[in-house]
Amino acid sequence: MVGLLGYNIFTSYSSSMKGDTLMRSLPVLFSSSISLRLFLLACVASVALVNPVQAQEKPATDKKAESPANENQTLEEAEEVRLGEEDKGPQASPQKTYELLNLFGEVFERVREDYVEPTADKKLVESAINGMLTSLDPHSSYLNEDDFKEMQVQTKGEFGGLGIEVTMENGLIKVVTPIDDTPAFRAGIQSGDLISEIEGEQVMGLTLSEAVQKMRGAVGSKIKLTIIREGASEPIEKTLVRDVIKIQTVRSKNYDDIGYIRITSFAESTSDLLQDELKKMLGKDSKVKGLILDLRNNPGGLLDQAVSVSDTFLEGGEIVSTRGRNPRDTRRYSARPGDLTKGMPVVVIINGGSASAAEIVSGALQDQKRAVVMGTKSFGKGSVQTVIPMGEYGAMRLTTSRYYTPSGRSIQAKGIVPDIAVEQAKIQRVDGEGKSVQEADLRGRLKNEQDDKKAEKVAVEKPQDEAIKPDSKDKKDDKKLSTSQVIGTDQDFQLARAIDLLRGLSVYRQTTAPAKRVGAKE
Repeated sequence: MVGLLGYNIFTSYSSSMKGDTLMRSLPVLFSSSISLRLFLLACVASVALVNPVQAQEKPATDKKAESPANENQTLEEAEEVRLGEEDKGPQASPQKTYELLNLFGEVFERVREDYVEPTADKKLVESAINGMLTSLDPHSSYLNEDDFKEMQVQTKGEFGGLGIEVTMENGLIKVVTPIDDTPAFRAGIQSGDLISEIEGEQVMGLTLSEAVQKMRGAVGSKIKLTIIREGASEPIEKTLVRDVIKIQTVRSKNYDDIGYIRITSFAESTSDLLQDELKKMLGKDSKVKGLILDLRNNPGGLLDQAVSVSDTFLEGGEIVSTRGRNPRDTRRYSARPGDLTKGMPVVVIINGGSASAAEIVSGALQDQKRAVVMGTKSFGKGSVQTVIPMGEYGAMRLTTSRYYTPSGRSIQAKGIVPDIAVEQAKIQRVDGEGKSVQEADLRGRLKNEQDDKKAEKVAVEKPQDEAIKPDSKDKKDDKKLSTSQVIGTDQDFQLARAIDLLRGLSVYRQTTAPAKRVGAKE
């Protein structure tokens, strides 16, 4: 009876006004704790009366749908999504829900009346919603109007700030990765750094959104960060200058006969930029024999862009599947015919800063045997967040599914394990290398009959690639670079090994290809 009465009260009241008017009328309803509790009971009663009908109309099914990627589905920095066992079972009874909502009403009313300072109802409700979402996992959260607009700007590839992708860990802000050519990158901020203070104020107690907001500000303004870094004996203080962050998500370069493409994040235009760079690199007179796809320190981004980038290198087959709470929510994304590189050898480089969408791409190419994955184990974020707009009140970012590579493996909290493990190291010439006695140095040696017309020259062989060469010990002013700053430079050991691997594959193909036997007569 109470449920039916509540249902009638709620539906008759809400149907008489628009949604926005109803939201603005809530403070009037909340003028007393009794009216608030009655309103909450009415809401629950209406749900209890409607849900059984919906359950009968939409039975669970094992059918696996295939659909295009949703641009609102994003994959960002993170840890393990822990869905409690109670989420897999039936929901609480209506009576229990009444009691819990009544508890919320009591707390809400007590805060409004007795808190030491007046507090806006909107702030209380938003904080309650955000607390509910953030308690689920590190990636679910509530985005108010400003946060939602900021997120939309970021996915377009341009925003203001320091240029770091961050997440929350043990109450501190953890750097997932600095973005190339940004204030954070130039200041030497590293993946794994923990930000403990912003402008001398403790980060502990702030939400992720609040901390990010403090790091944003007017272009040209300074900000001081206190950083805790593993291996450092004491906190590190760095002063950065805020700048407009324009992300060039795709960059390319040629190392003689090896093409190099770096993707720093997956924004709306990433796939188109990648295809443009590949068309230039593999043009009519191209000498490129192999390709390196660098996904190191790539924090992820849009799911549809990860699918499209993977599709660029594949002729067919599954790229990724996402599986939600219900079997009917399973989605499978497959490649279409047309490998833009035409089967060219590919090496993908990853590290601990490669997360989410970057792991989808590397996992797909690895499982499909399309590329060799090199580097170190990736971050291990295997969950999908769906951004659900809430009208003029922002949006909620909710973890709705886990994703799986083509072979069916989940990388949640495990990461992508490279086929060839290569730690970042320093390239340095060993003392005495190239100075040993050779045949040409021996007195009375036989001459090479094919070299009669040329003077013999004995010299140390130079590296094939002038851009990747050993460091010189004579450089006294050489600055120690962070891992992120080393990427793509002449000190990038992982890149040098990837180039060696591709050249080795090229030589192997040439030596095993059918050819005329040496010395054979026509």
